[in-house]
Amino acid sequence: MKLVIFGANGPTGRLTTAQALAEGHTVTAITRHPETFPLRDDALTVMKADALDPDAVHQAVAGHDAVISTLGVPYGSEAPTTLSEAGANIAKSMTAHDIQRLVCVTSTGVPMTAPPGETLIYSKVVIPMLLKMGRPLYEDAARLEQLVAATDLNWTVLRPSGLFDGDRITSYTVTPPQTIGRFTSRRDLADALLKEATTPRHPRAVVEVITTQNTPSVYRVFLKEALRLGPKS
Repeated sequence: MKLVIFGANGPTGRLTTAQALAEGHTVTAITRHPETFPLRDDALTVMKADALDPDAVHQAVAGHDAVISTLGVPYGSEAPTTLSEAGANIAKSMTAHDIQRLVCVTSTGVPMTAPPGETLIYSKVVIPMLLKMGRPLYEDAARLEQLVAATDLNWTVLRPSGLFDGDRITSYTVTPPQTIGRFTSRRDLADALLKEATTPRHPRAVVEVITTQNTPSVYRVFLKEALRLGPKS
């Protein structure tokens, strides 16, 4: 397939791009900083574009079979409407070019509540703390989900939980929202994104991608992601 990937220069985007190329797809990687993009391949085009620029997005999506968005915004960002603004540009451009398949990433934080059955300390301490820090971003992710759902596109939204860097693809789960699961490996998320883009398994649905094997501690993920000691998306 011909895939265009927004947010391709982030950690999840790079993994998604690399796996797509390894599987034989043709990829256009969209990034604001192509000079720092580490991948090279005959089937890869690296395009400089900003997802907040409607004209650039319109040009980027043309001629592709499916669109993957791995765009993410770190805690503390001064641009808390990036996801919904970029999503609106992508959806409008896909409609104009008659491209149907869209797969994008939000977060398990979107519901703003702990899953039923979660432990007391996690539901009463950890989750409220994370929601306080990331509320504007989760609210914007919710706007993105609402925007996408209102289109006629064949869309799927993937919600990861606490992202971490795994060393391999695991037997992760893809479930309806509000399943107990605190972690998502970026490799698992990349694999799920590609599976949905190429062989749609959950059309017009929101699902959670949860890693259950070799997961880190809550403390480690909190330090790396919530306190921005490492990349978020």
